[in-house]
Amino acid sequence: MAVLLAVLSCYLMWKSAELPIGWEPRRGPGGGAFPFWLALGMLICCVVIFVRALRGKTPESRSEEPYMDGETIKLIGISAGSIAVTLIAIKFVGVYIAIPLFFVFYIRLVGRHSWVTTSAIAGLSPIFIFFFFEVGLRILLPKGFTEPLFYPLYKIFLST
Repeated sequence: MAVLLAVLSCYLMWKSAELPIGWEPRRGPGGGAFPFWLALGMLICCVVIFVRALRGKTPESRSEEPYMDGETIKLIGISAGSIAVTLIAIKFVGVYIAIPLFFVFYIRLVGRHSWVTTSAIAGLSPIFIFFFFEVGLRILLPKGFTEPLFYPLYKIFLST
């Protein structure tokens, strides 16, 4: 799996380098910056995991059990399906509704965590995302039908 993800990382780095990957004055990070640097981080992690597995440093690398059992495959299916639904929902309801709904589903229903934990993460995530991407990096995210609700925030935080 580490080799497969390392190959994917290299591909993502190659494709994202077709766009600027550095900081552009007065504009923020280039269009390929986040994908490139995240893929580089993933590649480094893959190399470390691969080396540790070859050296037998982890219990998993010494195990003779199957890589994935039925429960793991089911969880991967639920995860992939819920992420796909979230990506589709972003087009219609926007990031600021789709992401918290995903967190409620995944943290509460799949992870079975408390409502306090679920509410805190689902409630604070849109605020963090807004200030990080839209205010800090000036990257506007899709908002779907909620776009007009953000006009006052744009006047406050993005008027310069």
